[in-house]
Amino acid sequence: MSNIRFKAIFQSSEHKVHPMVETTKRSEAFGVNVFNNDRMMQYLTKDAMESVKNAVQTGSKIDRKMADQIAESMKAWAMSMGATHYTHWFQPLTGATAEKHDAFFDLLPNGKAMEKFGGSQLVQQEPDASSFPSGGIRNTFEARGYTAWDPTSPAFIYGATLCIPTVFVSYTGEALDNKAPLLRALHAVDQAATSVARYFDKNVNKVMATLGWEQEYFLIDKAVANSRPDIVLTGRTLVGHSAAKGQQLDDHYFGVIPLRALNFMKDLEMECTKLGIPVKTRHNEVAPNQFELAPVFEEANLAVDHNLLLMDVMDKVADRHELKVLFHEKPFSGINGSGKHNNWSLATDTGVNLLSPGSTPMKNLQFLTFFVNTIKAVDTYEELLRASIASASNDHRLGANEAPPAIFSIFIGKQLSSVLDELEGVSKGKLSPEEKTELKLNVVGKIPEILLDNTDRNRTSPFAFTGNKFEMRGVGSKINCAKPMTVLNTIVARQLIDFKKEVDSLIDKKGLKKDEAVFNILREYIKSSKRIRFEGDGYSEAWHKEAAKRKLSNNKTTPEAVNILTAKSSLDLFREMQVMSEIEVRARQEVDLENYILQTQIEGRVFNELVNTHIIPAAIHYQNSVIENVKGLKEIFGASYKKLAEGQLAILEEISLHLGETKQKSEAMIIARKKANAEEDIHKKAMGYCYDVKPYFDDIRYHCDKLEQLVDDQSWPLAKYRELLFIR
Repeated sequence: MSNIRFKAIFQSSEHKVHPMVETTKRSEAFGVNVFNNDRMMQYLTKDAMESVKNAVQTGSKIDRKMADQIAESMKAWAMSMGATHYTHWFQPLTGATAEKHDAFFDLLPNGKAMEKFGGSQLVQQEPDASSFPSGGIRNTFEARGYTAWDPTSPAFIYGATLCIPTVFVSYTGEALDNKAPLLRALHAVDQAATSVARYFDKNVNKVMATLGWEQEYFLIDKAVANSRPDIVLTGRTLVGHSAAKGQQLDDHYFGVIPLRALNFMKDLEMECTKLGIPVKTRHNEVAPNQFELAPVFEEANLAVDHNLLLMDVMDKVADRHELKVLFHEKPFSGINGSGKHNNWSLATDTGVNLLSPGSTPMKNLQFLTFFVNTIKAVDTYEELLRASIASASNDHRLGANEAPPAIFSIFIGKQLSSVLDELEGVSKGKLSPEEKTELKLNVVGKIPEILLDNTDRNRTSPFAFTGNKFEMRGVGSKINCAKPMTVLNTIVARQLIDFKKEVDSLIDKKGLKKDEAVFNILREYIKSSKRIRFEGDGYSEAWHKEAAKRKLSNNKTTPEAVNILTAKSSLDLFREMQVMSEIEVRARQEVDLENYILQTQIEGRVFNELVNTHIIPAAIHYQNSVIENVKGLKEIFGASYKKLAEGQLAILEEISLHLGETKQKSEAMIIARKKANAEEDIHKKAMGYCYDVKPYFDDIRYHCDKLEQLVDDQSWPLAKYRELLFIR
């Protein structure tokens, strides 16, 4: 066994596990490190508090004088909590978060020092933007980028730093982050949904999108993980033969949580509680060492911030427990990958979930309105939703081991499908009193009873209705939720605007009553969006053929998927909804392609390193020991040695075969990489990496994994799946 691998396994087996006792009620600790409403009431003046509330509820600006008061109060609270620094916490197009810490410290003209933090530091900062991905929005020599305070997401203390959630924009005003477009999309859906909701309740003044993400992840021993260059540099295992026992017994799923993992979870949950992240659910997932964490639903912007913060907290807590968290969508071959299911709904300021049926036909008509409009929006823009979850790592996951396929479809269950079929058959135009009664009481009125027993779930569906929300299941575990949430809220907003125009037109021009107009439009939407509804096996070849007949997209790779971003329909959508300009959309497409290229390029380089400095030397070393064994047999037994050494000779031949193929495929991959790198057009370069470079990965892996099965276990330099997938 190699020294590194031996040391890693030894450290893992020596790890001490101590039960942790939770001594503090989480309800008492919730949000103690957050400058939330309770803190603001303690530290802000009445006028300052009102100013923040108005900014959150109506988007009104906070003037500089008031910002100074808020900043002073925020500083006083932060310092009382032990904070020494502050930072604008933002989401550049890297997909992660970024921060630059400044101390609450300044020098006065007389040379004396003081703690200082004013409104100008709170509201706006100017970090160096030159090294963040921008997709061509700004040049390298134009380093200016501005972060601006987002008061809808409360500031929090992380470590000894006051973190202020912000947007990140260029000198010319274009968004350089994922938060700014999300906020615009949420504003758009608020306005559009409020207008439609007022058909049913005149008291509705605001609608907010809610999000409940489910974070899947792998947890492995840190020492063992650090012994694998591929895990350290790419987040996944590029080589590795499947363990004899994987997930085939389904014994890990919802099983007893291993004590070491449970200690990590308890520590993590307390850290999250202090930061106001309302984590609630924890359990074992299907694959060995795979787990899931889920929170209570929150407003979408805050939920996105909390998910990004959570992933950082998870890394730090895992490090304390000598563990490593893997967020890669497919870190291990042959077993389940990890997703981040996005459960989305719309809620009014009157406390109503618009995707939840009620106790009256009128409330159910409201439910059907938002339900059918969402289906229609997804049908119209299914290819754009697929693009929102595209990444090099998620491409490995989609379409296998319970991950949904790249084809977008909607699962609503047989009962709701039958309701829509009945509505589709409703006569067009004015309804007779008998038809209205039949429709409202016998069709619409029975929806709550239908949903009560509708417990079916389709794990192969990318977009499923699950009782009172839609679940977007294709989102990868590493992806910033802001990307799919920006697209989903934008397309629903667009659809609701169109719906209201059509309903108002029928009322004004045809003289139909509101309910009749709504039913007429919903009827047409049900017909026109029928192709997106699918109840069967999303993995089956039959569905792939059927989806092609329905003209649904099937973009299996990121370079294919992101092409839709710059289609005229997409550019028009984002521009008209004031979510992103054409420049901003094109920039994001370029960043997505560049990230795809760089991630695939890094994996290719790591492959070469593993092959040339780990796998081939180990195989040759073992091969030499077999050769010495054969020589010894020849010396002892003379000409009859061949019969005695048949097994050894067969091993030598097989090792030589796989060594040769490994070396040849690796060199061919280098040539393919060089050819792809020579392409100046970013689309062609991405396609080159996708179709010319990446296919070599599976070929090389096949031969490396065969060598792993042949080479003496003590000589193999890399931690194996059986050592990685079961926490000790």
